[in-house]
Amino acid sequence: MNLPNYQNCRIVIIGLGYVGLPLAIQFSNQRECLRKGSKLNFSVSGFDLSLERIKELKLGFDKTNEIDNKLLLDLISQRKLTLTSSLEGEENADFFIVTVPTPIDEFKKPDLNPLIKASCSIGEILKKRTTKIRPIIIFESTVFPGATEDICAKLIEEKSGFVFNEDFFCGYSPERINPGDDKHRLTSIRKVISGSDYRITRIIDELYGSIIQAGTYIASSIKVAEAAKVIENTQRDLNIALVNELAIVFKKMNIDTLDILETAGTKWNFLPFRPGLVGGHCIGVDPYYLTHKAQELGFKPNVILAGRKTNDNMSKWISDEFLFECKRRNITLENMKILILGITFKENCPDFRNTKVIDIIDILKKNNPELTIVDPWVDKKEIFAKFKLKVLDSIPISIKFDSVICAVAHDEFQKIQEYKWVNMLNKKGFFFDIKGIIPRGLNPVRI
Repeated sequence: MNLPNYQNCRIVIIGLGYVGLPLAIQFSNQRECLRKGSKLNFSVSGFDLSLERIKELKLGFDKTNEIDNKLLLDLISQRKLTLTSSLEGEENADFFIVTVPTPIDEFKKPDLNPLIKASCSIGEILKKRTTKIRPIIIFESTVFPGATEDICAKLIEEKSGFVFNEDFFCGYSPERINPGDDKHRLTSIRKVISGSDYRITRIIDELYGSIIQAGTYIASSIKVAEAAKVIENTQRDLNIALVNELAIVFKKMNIDTLDILETAGTKWNFLPFRPGLVGGHCIGVDPYYLTHKAQELGFKPNVILAGRKTNDNMSKWISDEFLFECKRRNITLENMKILILGITFKENCPDFRNTKVIDIIDILKKNNPELTIVDPWVDKKEIFAKFKLKVLDSIPISIKFDSVICAVAHDEFQKIQEYKWVNMLNKKGFFFDIKGIIPRGLNPVRI
């Protein structure tokens, strides 16, 4: 049987976002196998449907800030990496790695459309295949257990006329990218590997093992690897939901939640989770893939759904707490000058997908305040196009605000000196600190 030689192969990566682009860069830049020291000869193509994204990358600009832009340009100029918005000509690739987004729809159900389109596109181009080498399609996108084999492989079969596990093979290697995290990078995170049979698993393991410094872990099946991925973020979601619920309880008791967590954290096995907004494209989304499959099988996962409900409702609770504080201080919200620090879904990251700060802004806007939003990380044109919100890069020094809401703990905000915090407020103003970074001596209201 003719199977790909991982040391000398053509790789097509479908989807050039937070997951696909670093992967394309790593494969393109790796010259020597980390396991065997042997020479690697990877030919890598990166595909993305967005013409704008391809254009930006070819100019050496990555808006996700996840890669070295100079390295990107070097790899393109050396023809180690090809960027394209068309899969034409890629029919003889040895490996297709799918890293498209898997969001949820307005009803919080899995939206598999990007994954379905990618699978269909692969099936269509495989019909033109001329080589005898049988391709391996690896999926990295978060899915519920069974999706790779029961949905993606069947679509590829249908579109190509090929037979799964005879003419082509599949694997699943879940992404573990943490946007904005300088410590846990692609090569320093252990890679979970699985394949549609033993031989394929070994080849996929060798492929990723050649570039991943932290090594690999071979799952017993594709379904196990899919399930492992989806529970990683489900576990984190539930832990955050617990401390969010504790924050609500302790607020009613008039006790500082962060003080309590710091005190409890002196025990060696206390988990260091903090209350706050849970947005983004992973923690706030992945649990719904698992609950969808569970309910499809006739089981209602009450604990997981309860955690999701708690976290989804936090922006409403935080907004209500802010409005209560204004009422307590006899501050009228109409024309109130409010500074909001941060609009992305997490710190030190430009991504604003599913950001819950938007929920807070929408609630406040109903009372007609004067909102000033500052975020040095977010793309100002994109945020305006999507939400019609004007966002500034820096805090205006000419305005004295009635309140400052710290919503995202970007490094730029954490480095603000105490006297500069003081200068932001008028005499009757107050700080509302969602992230716990404003100096305690300034008496911020904390959740």
